[in-house]
Amino acid sequence: MSRAQVRRDGLAGVRPGRESRTWSRDGAGGGGAWREPEDHPGSSYYGNPVINPPVWEELNIAGYLFTGGLAGASSILAVGAQLSARPRLARGARLGASAAITVSLAALIRDLGRPARFLNMMRVFKPTSPMSVGTWILAGYAPAAVAAAASDLTGRAPRAGRVATFGAGLLGPAVATYTAALIANTAVPLWHEGRRELPFVFAGSAAAAAGGLGLLSTPSAESTPALRMAVIGSVGELVASELMRRRVGLVGEALEEEPARRRLRLARALTAAGALGAATLGRRNRRAAATAGAAMIAGATLTRFGLFAAGMASARDPRYTVEPQRERVRVRTAEQGSAPAAAAPNNGRRRDASGGR
Repeated sequence: MSRAQVRRDGLAGVRPGRESRTWSRDGAGGGGAWREPEDHPGSSYYGNPVINPPVWEELNIAGYLFTGGLAGASSILAVGAQLSARPRLARGARLGASAAITVSLAALIRDLGRPARFLNMMRVFKPTSPMSVGTWILAGYAPAAVAAAASDLTGRAPRAGRVATFGAGLLGPAVATYTAALIANTAVPLWHEGRRELPFVFAGSAAAAAGGLGLLSTPSAESTPALRMAVIGSVGELVASELMRRRVGLVGEALEEEPARRRLRLARALTAAGALGAATLGRRNRRAAATAGAAMIAGATLTRFGLFAAGMASARDPRYTVEPQRERVRVRTAEQGSAPAAAAPNNGRRRDASGGR
């Protein structure tokens, strides 16, 4: 830039509103706190995102989050049905888990671009990486879930099928919830701020979906475990979602942006209506139970897609990245300012009351 372009009133040829704002200090001599100008957006240069939003495709990753949770919780339900001698419920849960995990893996690999990228993640095992741990969980869970369903359908190797059912059920809780740790470990503000509640939201949503699938696929005589799982999961999801909404603070405003707001409101309505219908009419009316189950599956799907959209919105808006950081700095500064001053060292030598040595 030449010297002729710099003038007293600003830069020549620069559009208004595109230059960075200057900050000033309060107090005499500029020794006070930094203060931003009134017209500053309070976010970043020109309002650009501070972080790069994930490049995930919504249908792939949100679908992967939902179907993985459905698969894991269905395997847990299959174990309970097998132990309580409910063969129809066990078969429906096994088939549901097998189909869901197949779709989940297909969605994940499609978003990765090539199957080799999924296999490359298995070259190492890193306990501190949710992606690495999740890859190995899926590698153990998916064959067990598919083998359990295949044995049930063909009638072959029933003992191996029962073992596979227990194996999938053992890994089911991790499959249903590890994706919460996966997205909470990113820099996306909403997901990271909600890291304490997200695993419970995902667990409840997965249980509601699996229970709803059981109500859809099983006669009323065998559907009691599915009904209980669906109702408990729905209540848990609604409570955990509300706790997260209240705790995340400013970042929670992303939950009220479209399309997340519309999806999450409809998800809450469907989940609550499904749980109420299952608890009141599900035991006596097969059609009501199936309708309630479908409502809870739809609610769980919209929960995952709504949280995905809200997370992406929080990543695009720099305010959700900058303002929580500033608040943490303010709190840390206040805590340090209120801490008692440390005693000055005296090199291990004692002084008497008169100051002598």
